[in-house]
Amino acid sequence: MSGGGTEPDVLILGAGINGSGLFRDLCAQGVRCLIADRGDFGSGTSAAPSRLIHGGLKYLETGEFGLVAQSTLERNLLLRNAPHCVAPLPTVIPIFSWTRGIWAALRTMAGAKSAPRSRGALLVKIGLALYDFYGARHRVMPRHSLVGKRRALADMPALTPAVVAAGTYYDAKISGPERLVFELVQDGLAACPGSAALTYATLDGVEGGTLRISAADGGTIAVRPKVVVNAAGPWIDRVNALLGAPSRMIGGTKGSHILLDHDALVSMLDGRMIYFEADDGRICLVYDYLGRALVGSTDIPADNPDDVRCEDAEIDYLMQSLRTLLPGLAFDRSQIIYAYSGIRPLPASNATTPGLISRDHSAPVSEPEGDRPFPIISLVGGKWTTFRGFAEEVADTILARIGGTRTQSTRELAIGGGRGYPTTPDERKRWIGRVAAQTGLSEPRISQLLDRYGARAADVTEHLGPSADAERLPDCHDYSRAEIDWIARREAVVHLADIVLRRTTLAITGSLTVRDLDAIADIAAAALGWDADRTADEVAAITADLNSRHRYRSPAIAGARS
Repeated sequence: MSGGGTEPDVLILGAGINGSGLFRDLCAQGVRCLIADRGDFGSGTSAAPSRLIHGGLKYLETGEFGLVAQSTLERNLLLRNAPHCVAPLPTVIPIFSWTRGIWAALRTMAGAKSAPRSRGALLVKIGLALYDFYGARHRVMPRHSLVGKRRALADMPALTPAVVAAGTYYDAKISGPERLVFELVQDGLAACPGSAALTYATLDGVEGGTLRISAADGGTIAVRPKVVVNAAGPWIDRVNALLGAPSRMIGGTKGSHILLDHDALVSMLDGRMIYFEADDGRICLVYDYLGRALVGSTDIPADNPDDVRCEDAEIDYLMQSLRTLLPGLAFDRSQIIYAYSGIRPLPASNATTPGLISRDHSAPVSEPEGDRPFPIISLVGGKWTTFRGFAEEVADTILARIGGTRTQSTRELAIGGGRGYPTTPDERKRWIGRVAAQTGLSEPRISQLLDRYGARAADVTEHLGPSADAERLPDCHDYSRAEIDWIARREAVVHLADIVLRRTTLAITGSLTVRDLDAIADIAAAALGWDADRTADEVAAITADLNSRHRYRSPAIAGARS
C-alpha cells in the first residue's frame, strides 16, 4: 500500500493498533504521514490479543478508575463505529464464595503488591455495579445481573458444583483485529492522499535528520520528518536505539491463547464468555470465537518478541484451568487447532506480579538532541480497546508541535466497513436485497460477505459476479476464488501469510486445508506476478509458521485422515 508523499510531517514506525490509530487520526487532520512496519499491518502484538474489546473490569481492584472509565467509553464507541467487527459479548463470572477477597482487594487498591486470590459474590457485585456506572456514557448494552448456584448450574451444567453464584455483565469481542488495523490505515490514506504506508519495510539507520528505510520492493526511501513516532510495541527500545535515543521503556509480559475444536463447549457457551479464576488466582477466559472455543490467557514476564510462541507448559496451564472449571466436559490436546502468543508492550515495572503492571498508556518524548533534529514520541503500554483515545491524545500533542489544528474528531468516526453498515434487522434486509439485485449474488452470500467486510462487501461483490463466485476453494467453500483474488489485488498483500493469517480467518478457525493453501497460493501468484519458485517459497514459509508457531491442525484434514 502506498500514497503520495515521501517527505512526511510525521513518520510512524509500527503499524499495529496504536500506530494505525494514530495514522488515521493525523490523516483526518490533513497531516501528511508515513507509516512503516517491518511486517504486515497488525502482524505483531496486535495480532495476539484475547480478541476482546473490554472495559477492564479487573482494573477496578488495582484502583485504575480512570483507565476503566476510558476503556468502557471506548468500548461503547467501537460498538457504534465498528459494528461490522465489534459485537456485544455477554460474560459470566463463576463465584466460589460470598465474602472472600474484600480486604485483599482494598489492600491492592491502596497500593499493595498482591492481588486478591479469590473474589466473593459481594466483591463481584460491587465491581459490576461500578463497571455499570463507568460504562454509562454512550451505553449500548444491558446492566449486570447476579444469580444463585441452582440457576447458574441449570444454565451451564458442565460448571463445577463448587460455584455458589454467577454474575453476568456485558463487554464486547472483535471478529478480526488484524482487519480493523488494516482498515484504519485505509481510512487514513483515503483522508489524506499525501500520506503513505509501507509494510515489510526496514529502518536502516539515521544520519542527521534523514532516516533511510528499505522497502519491500528492494528500493530505499529517505525521509526527513518533523516528528517520529515509535509505535513498535515490544520492540520500542530496540527502535529507539536505532534512532540514537537509547531507552528502557518496555517490560512486557507474554500472553498465549489456544483455540479448541469443541462443539459441546461452544454449544454450552451459547455466545457467552466465561471469565474465571484459575487455580493460581489469575483471571482466564473462554468464549465462542467464530465457532471455536478461544481460551486464554497466560501472563508471563518476557522480553523477546521475535521468539514468542505458546509453550507446552502454558497449554497445560490453560487445559487444567478448563478441567477445573468445567468438570462436566472432557479436554485434551487433540482438540487444539490453533495457538498464538504475543508480548504485551507494558511499561517497565518492578512489580512482582505481572497482573499488577498497569495497562494504561503513556507517550514519553525524547526531545531533539545532537544532530537529531526531530523529537521521538514513544507509544508505551495501552490496550486494544483504548487505541482511539490514545491516538487522539498523541495526535493533539503532535499538532501542537507542528503548528496544526484539529479539524475533525474521531469519536463518532466510523471505521472501514462500519461506514454505512446496516445496524438494524430492517436496514440489513434492505441492504442485502439491494446488493443482491445489483449483482445477481444470492442473499445468503451477500449476508456472509456483509458479516466479513462490513459495508465494504459492496466493493467485493463488484469483483465477484455470480459465475465467478460459484468457483470456491477446494475445501473451505465459504470463500470463492474470486474473493481471494480481490483480497490479493486490493488489500496490500505482499506475502501468502497476509491472506491466510490476517485478511481472512481461515487459519485461526482451522478452516484452511493443504488443498486450500495451494489454491490460494496459485490465485495470489497470478494476481501479484509470482513465479513458481516464489510461490513455492511462500507456501513453505506459511506452512512452517503454522506448524511451529501456531500448532496448526485443521479439523477437515484430521477428519479426512481418521
